[in-house]
Amino acid sequence: MKSGTNASAVSQSVKALGISLASVLAVAATPAFAQDAASAPAAAATEAVAGSYTPMKPTPGVGMPVPEGIGLQDQYSKLGEYGAWIHNGVLLPIITVICLLVLALLIIVVLRYNRRANPVASKTSHNTLIEVIWTLVPVLILIGIAVPSIDLIAKQYKPAPKGALTIKVTGNQWFWTYGYPDNGDFEVVSNMLNPVTGPTINNGIRKVGSEPWDGPSHLEVDNRMVVPAGEPIRLQITASDVIHSFAVPSLWFKLDAVPGRINEKVLMIDKPGVYYGQCSELCGAKHGYMPIAVEALPRDKYNAWVMTHPGAKVDNPNAPAGSETDYLPGEEPAGAAPAADASAAPAAVEAE
Repeated sequence: MKSGTNASAVSQSVKALGISLASVLAVAATPAFAQDAASAPAAAATEAVAGSYTPMKPTPGVGMPVPEGIGLQDQYSKLGEYGAWIHNGVLLPIITVICLLVLALLIIVVLRYNRRANPVASKTSHNTLIEVIWTLVPVLILIGIAVPSIDLIAKQYKPAPKGALTIKVTGNQWFWTYGYPDNGDFEVVSNMLNPVTGPTINNGIRKVGSEPWDGPSHLEVDNRMVVPAGEPIRLQITASDVIHSFAVPSLWFKLDAVPGRINEKVLMIDKPGVYYGQCSELCGAKHGYMPIAVEALPRDKYNAWVMTHPGAKVDNPNAPAGSETDYLPGEEPAGAAPAADASAAPAAVEAE
């Protein structure tokens, strides 16, 4: 009887120990399951920004010269559209009217005041009305040209908005390098593709036309400068050896690359596409073999391209750009409030 009681007690103890052990395992497993559930969105987010990139095929006639073209290339930025309007809507009409007026005056003088038609020459030396007209009219013409021209220059060199993506462009003999400090500070080297016929320009570089996305010969490169479309980009341009010039006509962009100096300008591309340019400063023997290819992608595809590079990171596209601008120290316009010192905030919190 006593042994049966002892056996029952032992059985209950074992059952209680088993229940306690199960409870401990359940509690221990709960954080693990919670951690797995929490890591699922992170894994999905990581997969979303996983690197993937296929170069965009350029559209014929877009962002490149066309056969027998004599005017400006079609523009794909707001500044370019404004500049093209000044050229086509202001300058060309004024030039045309002046040329026709001068031609008409020459024809009148030749026909009416030659020796046969006018044997006795006029001795008139002054005419107040004519002198006032030919002084005021050119002044008014120059003012009409100056107003939109100065406005265009001011808009071209307006500082980049705060939070704008920064890309550093470096000219070298005879290729370009593009650095992305906001995306992990990786660098892309861009060389012209070798033409199908003729001598090899760049050893170790493939021939143009060997991939389906290749653009025109002497303009296509092995690695394009990839940028996001539809947002301002701060380009900081310099050179490592001699003076170069970064120029893309269809984006209304041209800025010299000077050794030992950084020139800065904002690039804004309205829509995705591939846009070609060339070095526009004589820089040596292979100056003519230094093209520029800019590929503008939607922001999500740009992020995917960024993540194809080792050590890359996605910059913050959701940072509020607003209308604030990044002025260099000492260059803030009069009346502008100085930027608050962000480092003072943590110090104040720690003091509390």
